[in-house]
Amino acid sequence: MRPVPSSSAGAEAPSAPVGADAPAAGAEDAAEAAAEILRVLTGRGETLGVAESLTGGLVAAELSEAPGASRVFRGSVTAYATELKQQVLGVDGALLAARGAVDADVALQMAAGARRVLGADWGLATTGVAGPDPQDGKPVGTVYVAVAGPGSPLRSEGNVAALRLNGNRTEIRRESVRSVLGLLLRQLSGERAGNGRAQDTEQNGGT
Repeated sequence: MRPVPSSSAGAEAPSAPVGADAPAAGAEDAAEAAAEILRVLTGRGETLGVAESLTGGLVAAELSEAPGASRVFRGSVTAYATELKQQVLGVDGALLAARGAVDADVALQMAAGARRVLGADWGLATTGVAGPDPQDGKPVGTVYVAVAGPGSPLRSEGNVAALRLNGNRTEIRRESVRSVLGLLLRQLSGERAGNGRAQDTEQNGGT
């Protein structure tokens, strides 16, 4: 089941122009999305970096699997431990202390940190609870994915989606990968993930 927007809040992230290099709509899975992202960013001469928590390198693996990845993909930071989100990616320590690592603003700051640390034009981030146990008071399946781009100069700016995923640990992690790649594709094509900064979706983690 694909995400269905149910609510949104905040300010929209700036969108890139649509043109000859705009992605085709409807990439159906992570591999297709990764290939399309690389095609578009290659055409624009732009680069991409990734910060991952619950996905533990799966987004980076999907991107690096696609042919031509080296022209676009700068690398990734797997900040699984909460303190690394602050120490490596520059996520605000007070924010982490107040809300925990599973939070929309944490995801945005992780994406901005990926851009900065990896010297990339675009940054992606994933943070959430894959299970089997809750974390920071958040239930299993709570996931935030974020995109920060050239029009997101501040670490609090960008595009973030709040997901409520069903399924087992593997399914939640795989769906998180697909969702963050889809979020970037929508941004690149000038579409909005909703009328605000945060998109709240609920779906099954499996196919």
